[in-house]
Amino acid sequence: MKGSAPVTETVLSFAEKPTLVGELVLLRPVGPADVPGLLEMIEDPESMRLTGSHAELDVAVAQNWYATRADHDDRIDLAVIDRASGEYVGEVVLNELDNDNRSCGFRICLIGPRAFGRGFGTEATRLVLAHAFETVGVNRIELEVYAFNPRARHVYEKVGFVHEGTKRQSLRWDGEWVDTHLMGMLADDWEKQEHATR
Repeated sequence: MKGSAPVTETVLSFAEKPTLVGELVLLRPVGPADVPGLLEMIEDPESMRLTGSHAELDVAVAQNWYATRADHDDRIDLAVIDRASGEYVGEVVLNELDNDNRSCGFRICLIGPRAFGRGFGTEATRLVLAHAFETVGVNRIELEVYAFNPRARHVYEKVGFVHEGTKRQSLRWDGEWVDTHLMGMLADDWEKQEHATR
């Protein structure tokens, strides 16, 4: 339109690190006090298999990692805290914020069997998605999940993520090739999902 002012969109940022409260979990910014939980998580063979993580992390690297997460405006790293016990049970992350395309990545990791199957992952996922879509204003969130992790894929589908494709044989684990499923959710998907559950 001739003579119209250019449309300006709000610049997205993850500089503000929220504390999000649910019935089962509290999500708060990670910090050095969470390093023992992080080390427990990365030393758990099942957690590392489900995330496809081959790298090892020593205490100094872990302390530096958690101490510097608040410095980044393109990611949010939140500790997942069991409200009943006050214990760290994992982390949930929004990362790779792309302002131009109003999108970001998502990942979650819980500390092995003591945190699995208790609803922590589902609630933490919903809380952080609500923050990303409703507060920050992203339009798209994407994730990757390995074929040998159907429990996680079920949770992602339950909260509204849609399977968008498969990267075949993208992970080598214990001598075998594993596919990676790509999943995404749009702000419109989130809005429809939230209205359906109310």
